[in-house]
Amino acid sequence: MGAITLREVIGLDRTPAKLAESTLVLIDYQNTYTRGVMELEGWEAALDAAADLLDRARRAGTRVVHVANDGGPGPYDYSAEIGQIHPAVAPIAGEAVVVKTAPDSFLGTDLGGLVDAAGNTDLVVAGFMTHMCVAFTAQGAFLRGNRPTVVADACATRPLGTAAGDATAKELHTAALATVADLYGVVVVTAGDLG
Repeated sequence: MGAITLREVIGLDRTPAKLAESTLVLIDYQNTYTRGVMELEGWEAALDAAADLLDRARRAGTRVVHVANDGGPGPYDYSAEIGQIHPAVAPIAGEAVVVKTAPDSFLGTDLGGLVDAAGNTDLVVAGFMTHMCVAFTAQGAFLRGNRPTVVADACATRPLGTAAGDATAKELHTAALATVADLYGVVVVTAGDLG
């Protein structure tokens, strides 16, 4: 573990969510990220972990909400096969699907209403991409008074570069999770680590 977190400084709970007492939010597990220009590093292992997480949630009777990004024509076209939720974690009857257009899954959607209706303060969050929609949704959850727990091995991202230097997918994934754990939520390695 690194330096003391803001969560520790201000006394926020660091206990992982209990799956059966949470709402599971699965973010952007779309075909978009499994091939082509947006293919993520490690998506296969992350998708397997997400399928395990989803199975555990269903067996526990957890409220499940799927989130998908719709960016119109191109790799994010939710109306096309490329933008559909991957079959490994596809919604079943009774599971809500929220379609968004911003990294924070709460922004401009009914996700907040669905979470509130479920009656759970705790959320379990996982998805694609770690540094973008997962991190921003965890932040959005925290800012609206929820307590997110992110499942690290069910998330993945891709390498990025800037004028200040390049970051590997692993570095970016780790940095995004560290940002979440610093203030916005709890981070666990696997679904088996949930309370």
